[in-house]
Amino acid sequence: MKAKILTNKGDLFSSIDNRIYGSFIEHMGRAVYGGIYEPNNHMSDSYGFREDVKELVKALQVPIIRYPGGNFLSGYNWEDGIGPVEERPTRLDLAWQTIETNEVGLHEFLNWSNQVQSEVMMGVNLGTRGIDAARNLVEYCNFSNGTYYSDLRRAHGKKTPFGIKTWCLGNEMDGPWQIGAKTAEEYGRLACEAAKVMKLVDESIELVVCGSSISTMPTFGSWEQTVLEHTYEHVDYLSLHMYYGNSDNEIENYLAKSLDMDRFIKGVVAICDSIQAKKRSTKQINLSFDEWNIWYHTLESDNKIKKWQKARPLLEDVYNFEDALVIGCLLITLLKNSNRVKIACLAQLVNVIAPIVTEDGGDCWKQTTYYPFQQVSAYGRGHVLVSKTESQTYHTKEFKGVPYLENVLVDNCERKELIIFAVNRSVDEAIDLALDLDGYTLTDVKEFSSLYGFDLKQTNTGKQGDVRPRDGGAVDLFEEKAFAKLQPLSWNMIRIGYN
Repeated sequence: MKAKILTNKGDLFSSIDNRIYGSFIEHMGRAVYGGIYEPNNHMSDSYGFREDVKELVKALQVPIIRYPGGNFLSGYNWEDGIGPVEERPTRLDLAWQTIETNEVGLHEFLNWSNQVQSEVMMGVNLGTRGIDAARNLVEYCNFSNGTYYSDLRRAHGKKTPFGIKTWCLGNEMDGPWQIGAKTAEEYGRLACEAAKVMKLVDESIELVVCGSSISTMPTFGSWEQTVLEHTYEHVDYLSLHMYYGNSDNEIENYLAKSLDMDRFIKGVVAICDSIQAKKRSTKQINLSFDEWNIWYHTLESDNKIKKWQKARPLLEDVYNFEDALVIGCLLITLLKNSNRVKIACLAQLVNVIAPIVTEDGGDCWKQTTYYPFQQVSAYGRGHVLVSKTESQTYHTKEFKGVPYLENVLVDNCERKELIIFAVNRSVDEAIDLALDLDGYTLTDVKEFSSLYGFDLKQTNTGKQGDVRPRDGGAVDLFEEKAFAKLQPLSWNMIRIGYN
């Protein structure tokens, strides 16, 4: 099978906001307790945080981490996680029906995020709480000194402000499963007033308002319109959440799920722009796709796990080779929409539907999905190029005209590198790929890495997991052209230097 990608040097589609490679840690399952934090593990530092997990997180180069939820957020009192640990209350977490000890709270998590070189996207509880708690939290985190909450932070050992710049106004407030769920009208009014007072405390912060929990919600579209009618002047981003799976065990349809993500993003962009036009505003609302991933392996088994225990082991999906291919397609889709998607968070980071897995008291390792994310985060910096792809297509029960070649081109001007991220969706045919790179003087192939040749259901269930990228073979360069072979069912990264 033959395919071709054409682009012109300098024809930039959009700059990439590095926060598109964000992730998410929620107080649920073993994400925190037994994940990033395990005081009795021999790999943990003096504060109880696992050094081996830190190293795997740092290698992902995650620029921002959403915290502390998720559904957990809507019943959380932020004051429970400050002050002396021994004085903090133990609470029932109704969202996940677990016991929350509050051993890890605001200071501990922000210190950990600093160590893994990530900023924090902090959430405020608009479920059981509201405007007052939100403004107080911003004051505690971001105001210098001389007020009750800023001085309370200083008394707890943090003299300088945390300086958190990105904030979520609640979580999935349209969901009937959510503690304190609201109608669009109720939430829009509350989010508007919370946003106003939060920015009065710190006018430099950016705010993310809740869109629909998933695109299949019956109120999708009308929810976004109503919420933005109330909040447009006061917020900066609208959130999107979506998870994908292969419960039907149909690989070609599964690999096409990224087309649904693309459709979802473009639909929400259209809604944002319609409100902008209606309000005659010069301000553009961008998107925060702050929950996305594959989640289906544990949907039924989680119901059997005993409730009301600390770190109830939920959503511990074991990812396989086909999941890694789909993650690659989803990452490409986010980049292809990077003109409006400025923040995205792989949900989540450790143990809970995560690329990193830990054993209690034991090792940690990389799931299959770790590798595409790591490569795109490390090398997908700079600008997405406008490109044209010529590829054969196929049809599935859900999607028509699915290209066998899914790809995006990134120009990293600082490194003088052109990066091609590509997935070959074909089950049995390699793709002879031709790259027509007009205006580029190609100098050398930095890397051709490919994840291919594994059984679709093969997993990494230990530290020495076999499902990892390998050398992809030769890339032939001829002035402004390049040629490579992409194996069937493969994730690929090609890095080419240029002058």
